[in-house]
Amino acid sequence: MGRPPRRRYALQQPELDQLVEQLVERAQEEFGEAPGSEFVRQVVVTALRLLRDRAYPGDIKLINSSLKELRHALRVFAPYKHVRKVTVFGSARTRADHPDWQQAFAFSERMAREGWMTITGAGPGIMRAANGGAGRSASFGVNIRLPYEQEANEVIAGDSKLVNFRYFFTRKVVFVKESHAIALFPGGFGTHDEGFEALTLVQTGKSQILPIVFVDAPGGSYWRDWEAYVRTHLRQRGLISESDLALFKVTDDVDAAVQEVLTFYNNYDSSRYVDDLLVIRVRRAPGPERLEALNREFADILVGGRIEVGSALPREAGEASQHPRVTLAFNRRDVGRLRMLVDRLNALVADHAPAREASPREVLEEVLPPEAERAEEAE
Repeated sequence: MGRPPRRRYALQQPELDQLVEQLVERAQEEFGEAPGSEFVRQVVVTALRLLRDRAYPGDIKLINSSLKELRHALRVFAPYKHVRKVTVFGSARTRADHPDWQQAFAFSERMAREGWMTITGAGPGIMRAANGGAGRSASFGVNIRLPYEQEANEVIAGDSKLVNFRYFFTRKVVFVKESHAIALFPGGFGTHDEGFEALTLVQTGKSQILPIVFVDAPGGSYWRDWEAYVRTHLRQRGLISESDLALFKVTDDVDAAVQEVLTFYNNYDSSRYVDDLLVIRVRRAPGPERLEALNREFADILVGGRIEVGSALPREAGEASQHPRVTLAFNRRDVGRLRMLVDRLNALVADHAPAREASPREVLEEVLPPEAERAEEAE
């Protein structure tokens, strides 16, 4: 075999680099061709660089454990890739007779009826309520190993969709990567940590834009008081922008919470950057008049050009290619305003129903066990 091509990310040791190339090629012969083989090669190079760096054994152990946790978690979620999921956060201490618990149960039950799956931290309290409302088949548990708690709740314990993590940071990666929406019920430090992190990641463009809803008990003020703090101490002091308030919704109504999540996906499908363009995939593209109105309303978030409508770009081959695209040179700063643009695009379906596609419920039914088996699980 000839010398492998020189790569920018390599050990720069010809003999070792050739062995790495051969190892990856041999693995593909054994396991089959994979589109991510180049990244696998880089993972191997990174691992070997740890030896070159004479890294501390404890640091190597951290990297090794983290990689194994992430690989396992992603493998668990992979069969459900095309099913939308909502992550539910809230206190592990909330009792089943508390209105917050009942709200979480009702919310997840409603989302399951709409074809969504629910992800929780797998513990008691609000997490148990959300898993219970969704049911075992439509639930994921992303548990964290702690010295004093927490064992997985009885709904998700022993299920193949339960993942146990040693590290909070790998667990957080999975929460963010797999979620299409986030719902927060009253909780302690951990709940606030997850809420602010979700808002920070969306605000800074480090995660996909998605609906974030804070749900109080009927007539409750837990999140209303939190929102007042955000408006008084963050917004009025200029620590966040007025448009950042569009990144979340506070409500004490389960119907409103469910609608906040579902409405976000009325027309919006997904988005990604292709070079310098933000490409938003939608089910129905705006017509000329509405496109012109969008350009007038959202000119402030463009760094050049106009908001345009088109089909899939060449680099998007095979990626939801049936959907039209809305493209713009987004400034990557005013994400709250971008959320408003998504809301305008979603409003298009109020007047014109999108083309018939498989509903979220139909997609979910394809990956869940038959109704008879699910009935047995519930008994």
